[in-house]
Amino acid sequence: MARAFHPRLEDLPRILPVFPLSGVLLLPQGKLPLNIFEPRYLALVQDALAWGRIFGMIQPSAPPSGPAEPPIFEIGCAGRISSFDETDDGRLLVTLTGVCRFRVAEEVEATRGYRRVAADWAPYAEDLAEEPQITVDRPRLFSVLKPFLKLHSMDLNWKAIETASDLALTVSLAMACPFEPREKQALLESADPSHRAETLTALMEMAVAEANTGKGTLRQ
Repeated sequence: MARAFHPRLEDLPRILPVFPLSGVLLLPQGKLPLNIFEPRYLALVQDALAWGRIFGMIQPSAPPSGPAEPPIFEIGCAGRISSFDETDDGRLLVTLTGVCRFRVAEEVEATRGYRRVAADWAPYAEDLAEEPQITVDRPRLFSVLKPFLKLHSMDLNWKAIETASDLALTVSLAMACPFEPREKQALLESADPSHRAETLTALMEMAVAEANTGKGTLRQ
């Protein structure tokens, strides 16, 4: 997965706009389509386009309670706006390409309605590697992938899956599969791509096993 944009750690912004969105996962080198229509996030994207095109995706760690903004997880992933289009009704259709994970050092004052954090990039410097090292147990992954996709009525291009690199395969499946928010957070926080591939496979195996034994409900 060659990168068109390959910054150094010191090039990344200290103060990062963030878009909290539950159940949405962005990973380094992944591509996330976003349909932006809320005024404060239109402002976020407009500002990001003027200031380096980078903003962060992060999940709320709890549901909103009252008028206060919900708390957010400590770890998110920043992406760069790699393409965007304006619609006639004022929306922005954005593709965000994952760059590097970050730790929230602290939340700082919001601007134009959107939230911002002081980002600590240092723990995730390896995310910027051109070709991260990864080991995937493909036979094990593929043995559970088909029943998992059937379970969720998902139809993916199997030929593309079989020919994808280990990194592209892991990133694409982790982002696309319908895991619970905390499961997606576990995938994000995996120590490295190999550990993420192991976690991805284990989550699929658990979902299929639960369905086969009739215990629990299918994750939506």
